[in-house]
Amino acid sequence: MIKITNLNKIFNENTKREFHALKNINLEIKNSSCVILKGISGSGKSTLLSIIGTLLKPTSGSIEVENENIAKLPDLHSSKFRAKELGFIFQSYNLFDTLSVKDNVSIALIPLGFNQKQIDEMVLKALELANISHKKEELVYNLSGGEKQRCAIARAIVNNPKIILCDEPTANLDYDNSIIFIETLKMLKSLNKTIIVATHDPIFDNLDFVDNIINIKNGIICE
Repeated sequence: MIKITNLNKIFNENTKREFHALKNINLEIKNSSCVILKGISGSGKSTLLSIIGTLLKPTSGSIEVENENIAKLPDLHSSKFRAKELGFIFQSYNLFDTLSVKDNVSIALIPLGFNQKQIDEMVLKALELANISHKKEELVYNLSGGEKQRCAIARAIVNNPKIILCDEPTANLDYDNSIIFIETLKMLKSLNKTIIVATHDPIFDNLDFVDNIINIKNGIICE
């Protein structure tokens, strides 16, 4: 599904502060697989995840999703690609504290042109899958960290994306909620989602549903 070829990312290119964040990355990620990008802070794993998610553009190289080079998509087409094909789960949740759980999840569907009945049905299904439907009317401000993460999961899957990208998803969770999150990932993989997790959390080591662990150091994939 995802093919990355000779990918490079340089920040502050051609300046004294030039930083080569990714160096000649070559990687293939199969459909419906779960891949872990492992590395310490600053290793380049989150930069790679952001490029896969079209939030950043590479300096050179290509990244193909189902034979389409998404690295060269114009900004408008990148936005449409994200809205339709991707789900994001962030370390800091990126939720609106003053909106309800239901409204936070609904926001992801706004660019896709669904009517209100369709939105309500899709949101309810996502909330049930993420085990947060009992809090659908609650303001995010009042949720615990684990509940916020489940709200973020519901938002990530509400558009039925093919690919789910997770950036340090357990960084703000305690151990018990981290285990719950991992069980949710396992469930999502069973629904044939392609899952990519950028993390340095050892809790992701030796999981039976993970297909590949990619170690990244100083912007390079380590064998």
